Amino acid sequence: MNFTDKSGNTVSRSDILSKCSAPYKVTLSNTGGYLQTQYGLPNTNYFSGSTVTYYINPYGSGASVCSTRPNLIRGTSNFAGPANIWSPTKGFLTQSTNFSSYDRNFPTTGADGLYFDLDIGGIDASQLTWSPVTRGGITATVSWTRPRSGTFIGLLGDAILADEWISDKSSYVTRVTLHGPRASSSQIQSANPSRLTIPSLPQTFELVGRDSRGNEVKYGFVLKQWFVTRGNKQDIQSKQISWCRSLGYRLSRVRDLSNAKCGEDSLFPCSGGIDGATPSSGSGWNYQRRIGAGFFTEWGPLGNYADVDFINFTYWTSDVAGGKGFSVDSEDGCVDSISVDSDMYSSYYAVCTTP
Repeated sequence: MNFTDKSGNTVSRSDILSKCSAPYKVTLSNTGGYLQTQYGLPNTNYFSGSTVTYYINPYGSGASVCSTRPNLIRGTSNFAGPANIWSPTKGFLTQSTNFSSYDRNFPTTGADGLYFDLDIGGIDASQLTWSPVTRGGITATVSWTRPRSGTFIGLLGDAILADEWISDKSSYVTRVTLHGPRASSSQIQSANPSRLTIPSLPQTFELVGRDSRGNEVKYGFVLKQWFVTRGNKQDIQSKQISWCRSLGYRLSRVRDLSNAKCGEDSLFPCSGGIDGATPSSGSGWNYQRRIGAGFFTEWGPLGNYADVDFINFTYWTSDVAGGKGFSVDSEDGCVDSISVDSDMYSSYYAVCTTP
């Protein structure tokens, strides 16, 4: 007998079955042989080997969102969050199904065009219909779609694998996409851009999917911060601060982006009260995948999302201490400190935030 969950993991007979791991596959097989009795004619019956497969779903457990999958790159080893929050293969595990505590779920941060997938258990996700939800100037849409395939061209002209963290591009997914304020190309190029719409935050989003029988599944989250990138426009720290201010936003701080811990590397000293978000990565200079612990921390390498205008490189923050400005790498959340001057080596990208 072979007993596995939907991901192909072996299941013990003593394990408690979960809708989030269903359907379970039970394969019974036997080799050829014979049965023989003392009496009767004939007294021997021969049979050949065969295999039969059964699928099991836990009874009466209802439907729910088991996990949410953003970019999984930089999600293993020292990047991985606690096992009750983060799975390197599934993403963020659902922390709450209660409206009053949706703020415990992913995401708490967002930017225009970012997306994540819902892992739904206890119901056929293909039969669900969803309505867009708009709160405070931000809209969340849900679609039943295939993952992106092939490559897309990044802002630096390089070919990037689309949805690289998803190996099976043929299976449909339930995809949530965020839509909100984004800087236009003219605003990105301008040193003094016009103001951009500012969403009203925080906002609670409750997504509801229903099938034709009236069954429904819900997933809720609370967006607390919205981020706007300046695309591929690099500049010195002071000018990036000014650019965000012109939009009506502010240049992000270290703690807005990463939960890397100060003092773990000489490039990120504990200076001027500057530190990463909490809960921190603990003993790591990089981020650790946690909910509510920074924009880069939650979403992973932003340059790997198609059509969101981010780059896997260094972003200025507004933090300054000891004559040095602090920057964060969007790919791994590592923090660096650089002398604040006007030479080319201190021209980096910018991501603004509100509030």
